Amino acid sequence: MDEIHHSFIQVQGLKLHVAEIGTGPNVVVFLHGFPEIWYSWRHQMIAVANAGFRAIAPDYRGYGLSDSPPEPEKTSYADLINDLLGILDALNIPKVFIIAKDFGGRPAYWFVLQHPERALGIITIGAHYVPPGHLGFFKCLPEGFYMSRWQEPGRAEADFGRLDAKTVVRNVYILFSRPEIPIAAENQEIMDLVDPSTPLPPWFTEEDLSTYGALYEKSGFRTALKVPYRSTEEEFNTTDPIVKVPALLIMGGKDYAFKFPGMQDYLNSGKVKEFVPDLEIIFLPEGTHFVQEQSPQEVNQLILTFLHKHI
Repeated sequence: MDEIHHSFIQVQGLKLHVAEIGTGPNVVVFLHGFPEIWYSWRHQMIAVANAGFRAIAPDYRGYGLSDSPPEPEKTSYADLINDLLGILDALNIPKVFIIAKDFGGRPAYWFVLQHPERALGIITIGAHYVPPGHLGFFKCLPEGFYMSRWQEPGRAEADFGRLDAKTVVRNVYILFSRPEIPIAAENQEIMDLVDPSTPLPPWFTEEDLSTYGALYEKSGFRTALKVPYRSTEEEFNTTDPIVKVPALLIMGGKDYAFKFPGMQDYLNSGKVKEFVPDLEIIFLPEGTHFVQEQSPQEVNQLILTFLHKHI
């Protein structure tokens, strides 16, 4: 990882951390999910740089090495989109490919809609495009569904607060690597779903965990709980919700998110292509929610094929 270098860019009054590698004329921006940071893209950044691209991976405000906003509870998806725009402007980058994971798919797609002149194409991993007014699937799930629990002010704070940050990240990685949607019983909290003796996934090392743990120890979880979990009702006004750039969705066949109500039908029926006409969907049968870390070579090849096709 020594070849990846790090800098800070002042955007909207905050110092935002950016990891970067490569010097090619075509730029790829990576947007992470939760409980991730720039580091979750380590394999992909090196691969695209070796293929001649410039790779940039910011930590969102309140995540990783980036400054936390003065009032984390007021953070919004709109802030993340404006932060990305500010980073690109500061680096004098006119157009980019965007690759996003998990909830990062939402600001990525909205950035493409709001600034189509800045986007060459978009790849999302484990996150499909959700048009305005369609993010209500979790209301069909039981009360113990992890997103519903973490939306409740104070509940996740109390649950996480029993553990150190490293253990919280460890538990979430184990939970989210399973094919089942994390749902707690009435007398359980989400962290109780992981037995302390459960091993890490084989592709996620203790060194990886220590890297995440140290950075979440610094940032805490206040901003991360607000975006994404307490911002699901946030919408963006648009007169045209159709995505007009080339798009690729990489979906793990064992990603628990594929079991969200309505997702399989939305993807398999082709309904999603009414909103993203130039979309290719690729399923990796053994892939989990963290497929880019689990199977980096396979994911890297899919990414590079897409990038070369649309330069």
